[in-house]
Amino acid sequence: MISVEDWAEIRRLHRAEQMPIRAIARQLGISKNTVKRALATNRPPVYSRPSKGSAVDAVEPQIRELLKQTPTMPATVIAERIGWDRGMTVLKERVRELRPAYLPVDPVSRTTYQPGELAQCDLWFPPLDIPLGYGQSGRPPVLVMVSGYSRIISARMLPTRTTGDLIDGHWKLLTGWNAVPRMLVWDNEAGIGRGRVTGDFAAFAGLLATKIYLCRPRDPEAKGLVERANGYLETSFLPGRTFTGPDDFNAQLTA
Repeated sequence: MISVEDWAEIRRLHRAEQMPIRAIARQLGISKNTVKRALATNRPPVYSRPSKGSAVDAVEPQIRELLKQTPTMPATVIAERIGWDRGMTVLKERVRELRPAYLPVDPVSRTTYQPGELAQCDLWFPPLDIPLGYGQSGRPPVLVMVSGYSRIISARMLPTRTTGDLIDGHWKLLTGWNAVPRMLVWDNEAGIGRGRVTGDFAAFAGLLATKIYLCRPRDPEAKGLVERANGYLETSFLPGRTFTGPDDFNAQLTA
């Protein structure tokens, strides 16, 4: 069984990149039938995290050395070089975790982008209390999304920062755009993933045929567009406004 991440990547390559099945199978080191099965269903495979004490631990130093020499080396080639004779899924997951540390250039740290290439995402926390009903108030998170090409800003206040509410927020904002970027850029937000995308969010990305890019820790330049959008909302949208609740907040954001 392939991982949720591989399932999502198969759908992204086929739908967003228009890559043929044969090419996808060759790139990911899997069979054409596996690719066909992944494309035939909208349901992600059951996700399971490899247990601690994995057999990959013993060969991790060799993997790191190969990635140091060639950061883009496919997992299938790494398996051949280290003489790996076990299942490929667990090896691919470890390579996926290690590879970002050896990639030379952050693909999102540019100032110009192609139409539909990516959107930068972040959570903004307005510095004021919002009435939540029944005499309660709080400071719910606001999901902010900025298109890399057009710089259009969309935002929506969410109930919480959990994965379910983040998925719902993405769905509503992308529905407003009537389009899905090829890549959604996030930092290491717990509801999205830290080091690796959560199973539920990877499944969501697969349904949209998009890629989730997690920035390196302490790398604010990689999300400069959305960071500036957060500043705009705080200094130009928020001052002088009052809100009766989250729905009123979102209505004013949309307007």
